[in-house]
Amino acid sequence: MRRREFITALGGAALWPLAGRAQQSTMPVIGVLGDEPESDKIFLDGLRKGLSEGGYVDGQNLAIEYRSPEGRYDRLPALAAELVRRRVAVLVVGGTPATAAVKAATATIPIVFNTGADPVAAGFVASLNRPGGNLTGVTILLTEVVPKQFELLREVIPKAGTIGFLHNPTNRTFAGSLITDAQAAAQRLGFKLHILEASIGRGIDDAFVTLAQQRPDGLVIGPDQFFTSRSKQLAALTARLALPAIYHYQGFAVAAVPVIYSQREFTVAGGLMSYGANVPEAYRQVGIYTGRILKGAKPAELPVVQSAKFELVINLKTAKSLGLNVPPMLLSQADEVIE
Repeated sequence: MRRREFITALGGAALWPLAGRAQQSTMPVIGVLGDEPESDKIFLDGLRKGLSEGGYVDGQNLAIEYRSPEGRYDRLPALAAELVRRRVAVLVVGGTPATAAVKAATATIPIVFNTGADPVAAGFVASLNRPGGNLTGVTILLTEVVPKQFELLREVIPKAGTIGFLHNPTNRTFAGSLITDAQAAAQRLGFKLHILEASIGRGIDDAFVTLAQQRPDGLVIGPDQFFTSRSKQLAALTARLALPAIYHYQGFAVAAVPVIYSQREFTVAGGLMSYGANVPEAYRQVGIYTGRILKGAKPAELPVVQSAKFELVINLKTAKSLGLNVPPMLLSQADEVIE
């Protein structure tokens, strides 16, 4: 499928020209700023589901204007400004960099976000209970998941000594804190940590050349949509090195490598394990809040929702193919076991 065809299929009515929609009706328009078309499908599906619970259906009584920087964070300010010029009724954003961009672009248009960061520490809201400005939304606190995922790696591969940690240095909101969290978890669990970088400017292939030289016992890939959109590439490279890996966020897997991920869909596709927040549920809540704002609610009075639903899914078939013995205690803690 050509990229243009894919984006059209992804956005559907979201990509109709705004002028054409305006001629058909006076339906409200919401601006959606994502990150990567390939990884925004879960975002848009969850958003539409939440909107439908409030009586809003895309293309019927609501229009969605969708934009994506396609992994280029430097494009976010321009895209945010473009949506503001459209005078949309609500801005909906996925990810911390996108949230920072739209916050800088407008202080008046309501904004509903989904972020893995602490929105208070990031300066998005005054407090979780009373946001106090034009922003509210959902936080899934991805950084709090990292230590748990290191613990899972230790349980599944008890003799692992050296772990690689791959992160995106251009994501300035997370890069520093993720490294700090990874270092603390590795030290506590007795891992020696190798830190590697990859972004559009510093390729994933180059990072894996370094990994091949270092030969760590496992790999943690930081939570970043740049990696999410390249999950097939990452899985293939990981398989070549036969590295146990922890991936974050939604994506795909191959059964040739042990993978601990943060999304159930990844484990179903062949990954070893997943542990993390229920991202589709988070975006459903974003849709619910967007619908409430369209009906007159003020972001300042809608408390930020802290995602508390975390799931552990284990693929026993993958574990057996890799010669790994999953501890019975860990199996008993799983929300789902795929056999």
